[in-house]
Amino acid sequence: MRFEIVDNALQFYHNGETVRIEPWGKDSLRVRSRVWGSFTNRQWALTEDVSGYKAEISIDEEDHWVGDGNIDKRQIATIVNGRAKAVVNFVGIIRFYKDDKLVLQEYYRMYDGTLSQGSRCLKLINREWKGIIGAENYTLNVKFESDRNEKIFGMGQYQQPNLNLKGCTLELAQRNSQASVPFAISSLGYGFLWNIPAVGTCNFGMNYTEWIAKSAKEMDYWITVADTPKAIMDNYTKATGHSPVFPEELMGLWQCKLRYRTQEEVLEVAHAYEKAGIKIDQIVIDFFHWTVQGDWKFDKTYWPDPKAMVDELHSMGIRVIVSVWPSVDRRSENFYPMMEKGLLIKTERGAQQTYDYQGDCVEIDPFNPETRKYVWEVCKRNYADLGFDAFWLDNSEPDYGIYDFENYRYFAGPALEVTNIYPQMYSRVFYDEMVKTGKPVVNLMRCAWAGSQKYGNVIWSGDVPSTFQAFAEQIQCGLNMGLSGIAWWTTDIGGFMTDDVADPNFRQLLIRWYQFAVYSAVLRMHGDRGPYNIPALDNRDWGGGYLHTGQPNELWSYGEENYAIMKKYYDIRISMHDYIKSLYDEASTNGSPLIRTMFYEFPEDAKCWEIEDQYMFGAKYLVAPILNLNQFKRDVYLPAGKWKLTSTGEVFDGGQIVKDIDAPIEYMPVFEKI
Repeated sequence: MRFEIVDNALQFYHNGETVRIEPWGKDSLRVRSRVWGSFTNRQWALTEDVSGYKAEISIDEEDHWVGDGNIDKRQIATIVNGRAKAVVNFVGIIRFYKDDKLVLQEYYRMYDGTLSQGSRCLKLINREWKGIIGAENYTLNVKFESDRNEKIFGMGQYQQPNLNLKGCTLELAQRNSQASVPFAISSLGYGFLWNIPAVGTCNFGMNYTEWIAKSAKEMDYWITVADTPKAIMDNYTKATGHSPVFPEELMGLWQCKLRYRTQEEVLEVAHAYEKAGIKIDQIVIDFFHWTVQGDWKFDKTYWPDPKAMVDELHSMGIRVIVSVWPSVDRRSENFYPMMEKGLLIKTERGAQQTYDYQGDCVEIDPFNPETRKYVWEVCKRNYADLGFDAFWLDNSEPDYGIYDFENYRYFAGPALEVTNIYPQMYSRVFYDEMVKTGKPVVNLMRCAWAGSQKYGNVIWSGDVPSTFQAFAEQIQCGLNMGLSGIAWWTTDIGGFMTDDVADPNFRQLLIRWYQFAVYSAVLRMHGDRGPYNIPALDNRDWGGGYLHTGQPNELWSYGEENYAIMKKYYDIRISMHDYIKSLYDEASTNGSPLIRTMFYEFPEDAKCWEIEDQYMFGAKYLVAPILNLNQFKRDVYLPAGKWKLTSTGEVFDGGQIVKDIDAPIEYMPVFEKI
């Protein structure tokens, strides 16, 4: 074991492994490790300039009892950056401190020649590298000690009911409705980024915490310490990037459905909203407006003059967003040119196919800069140059026909090693070019990875069912996404998959979901609304007319009583415009999400660390969504202070649970902090 100080960093060497610990932003340390080789210098999520922090590094000796009264001297090294400190002992175990309080330490159960506390004969080590046969990469397993009383949040979006992730096993992989964003916030006062985009697993076990990468060239993680989650988020977004400034003209209602099939239909809906006196900020044109996947252009049969359509919508003050998928059908005019140039994902075995919905497709490889250039030039010519304002980047995980990550390879390496950053690279096909115009970039996307917040992405939670269970899960999804740095987050109001729009139970769900959405970052109507009894426009097996469409999904589509409720809540949304702008501005400066866990605003209140079914919309509004069918009352916990119930104006003292707050279908309990 050998320690040395190298360029403001602590490095140590053992059995062919080089470990480097260095300051990386305020009160933060980055830890990298490599076996038999030099560091790749890939920054992954750590893209921002956080230089200027000088570490205090010392290499000393300490006593170790080796039995029979004998004391041996062993080296120990310490690196300090502000309030963050790491101490490395003579076998390479790293311990992390906030000031002088231990918050995290690597797990080690190997006999080390002493009788120290960590000595065991289990032969479990803290950083386990296993070579992949026939490749230069390794599988990597990094273990940390577990504190049974710790609570862990963040990590992106997983479709399960647990807000507190302690005890959870999480797949580090992207899927439709699952976004792996490997940044965790601990109740012990630290944040931890697994800065490796490899497929793997994270286990927040009660006995130990474990991070596994199935294929990696090096270990890379980052840790920061602070007294509050808000300060941790500030440190994190300074290192990985802030959300841009969100345009005011998109803070109201976005209108969407699966799917508007003609430009006449889009204009009819827009004019109907105008006649109703409801301003929609943006209308969304969904998939299969195209000829075939990968043509990235309108089917002229049903969209004869998209520029004229966009111009008319712009005259009404409505922006227009259009769906783009990364899949390229073999029938597409772009398939063989892209295949020939190596711009599509490659398969390791079998036929070259990655996706099979409505066609035999291979998806684009956005890791390749030539791919990004090619796709942007086509989409610019067929969409942006016609006046379209933004892109709906659907299927952005990508949505593989089979999630067999071992079988796919990108320009940057095997999917097992890098695939989790795919959605971010896909978003940059568009962001990197659109930002050059100087206009705000706001694209809609179905997935994200660490740092995606800086690329103008509104992330939505994917194709989730229209059930109260799924609705409840979206609450924790949004809260944990916010604690992962993804402030621009939304859902399909009412869920995506509906069998019968006339079902009273669905309509009740829709209203409860809509009420929640008003108090979230983006208010967006979308869904695949059954029953599917609307005939196709033509008999072709391609083009803009053959695929099904769902039932109407405008505010007035669900009956007069529901329309009245939705219009009332629309008015509430519009009345909060200045407040919502302040929340977006805060997200762009310190990373604070718009929807926040209770403990984010009240970290000193132990009860707030336990609550999973209510949240804060910024610092002012406490929101208590209704998460069950036929529920018309609920209890609400109020932290210290004075709180006004918005339905009645009644003022309550905080520090208590208020019982049986009325929640008729036309009202969701909201308290204003006064």
